[in-house]
Amino acid sequence: MDKELVYLVQTDTTVGFSSLDDEKLSSIKQRPNAQKILQTLDSFQTLNSMTRVPKNFRKRVRYSTKSTFIYPNLKSFRVISKDDSFYSFISKFSNLYSTSANLTGEAFDFDFAYNNSDVIVYSNKEFNEKSSSSIYKISKRKVLKIR
Repeated sequence: MDKELVYLVQTDTTVGFSSLDDEKLSSIKQRPNAQKILQTLDSFQTLNSMTRVPKNFRKRVRYSTKSTFIYPNLKSFRVISKDDSFYSFISKFSNLYSTSANLTGEAFDFDFAYNNSDVIVYSNKEFNEKSSSSIYKISKRKVLKIR
């Protein structure tokens, strides 16, 4: 598995591009490089190595499903459940940038996704666009729902 490639994969939430190169993902989606892209992680141990979860919200983060959290360091992460089919893919990398497989503001188009990915990861399920994750911004003392 090459971390520089762009993978088209059915994530835990929707069809997405995954890669270690966030600038490449921004270029494909035609969005500004300054706009942050979330990272999908394989475990809370990986999360703890990348950011500090404020003590008041540790249980909320641990027990939330299909939720992305923006932390005080302004990085965003979503930990994938071990029960999810996407986990077997993400566990090979431990962390990858992940974004929906469409142009910014557009609906999913398989031809666009196919033409802009280096590797297509097929599973026993078809690619389908599901609802995106909930996004919460965490500060030291409060949580704000973004989406």
